[in-house]
Amino acid sequence: MDDGRSSDSRSNDGREVADGEAASRFVERFAAQLVEAGMARMPARVFAALLSSERGDLTSAELGERLKISPAAVSGAVRYLAQVNMVSREREPGSRRERYRVQGDQWYSALMERDAMLRSWQGTLREGVSHFGLETPQGRRINDTLEFFQFLDKELGSLMERWAAHKAQHLGR
Repeated sequence: MDDGRSSDSRSNDGREVADGEAASRFVERFAAQLVEAGMARMPARVFAALLSSERGDLTSAELGERLKISPAAVSGAVRYLAQVNMVSREREPGSRRERYRVQGDQWYSALMERDAMLRSWQGTLREGVSHFGLETPQGRRINDTLEFFQFLDKELGSLMERWAAHKAQHLGR
């Protein structure tokens, strides 16, 4: 029976799901926003595709097909996303093929990774302040940067604690 919807706009249990065109629009729109925020275009597209996939994971071939990109483009994007803890690689049991997965807490993980980097930068900035001294323009600039990163470090810790409480209350996790 034809109800006016294409067969690929329904899941097996009859629930409506976004068709390929709507999913593609979401991927491209969210990827464009990530690019505006500073992420490279291909990793942004791959991340958005993984985020919007039903199970949250896809193979290289599936990503290439959905995004109409080469295996090399998928590989480079996944390499970057794995380095910044936004995706993980999982080997399919009994296969050499990898699946790339986006986790529900990828933003938390990415921020915590940045938090560790900020602490490392603070040590170097302290050395810069010590070397140049607060009486010099460069020493004051470096100190301003150090103060900002110290502020971020403190606030990020508090923010992550509040996020954990919010997540437990509103998402039950």
